[in-house]
Amino acid sequence: MQHYKFFCNRECEFFPCHPGADPTRFNCLFCYCPLYALGERCGGNFRYTDKGIKDCTNCLIPHDPENYELVISRFSEIAELAKKCK
Repeated sequence: MQHYKFFCNRECEFFPCHPGADPTRFNCLFCYCPLYALGERCGGNFRYTDKGIKDCTNCLIPHDPENYELVISRFSEIAELAKKCK
């Protein structure tokens, strides 16, 4: 295993923060999902609340150890969102 791809914080008061997650394989590295900013293009299992807030409770994409490369591969899209318009 490449240890930089996985971090598990079992001492976190919210661990695991998603219902039904396997605590033995739960990756906390992307605690705040970088894909969130992509909105509907994130590829995850999300919904919008009645108030229009994106709810990712049922999404485990960033927390699955197998998905490190998938998340990293989307950083160029996230960087585009962060660019300042001139």
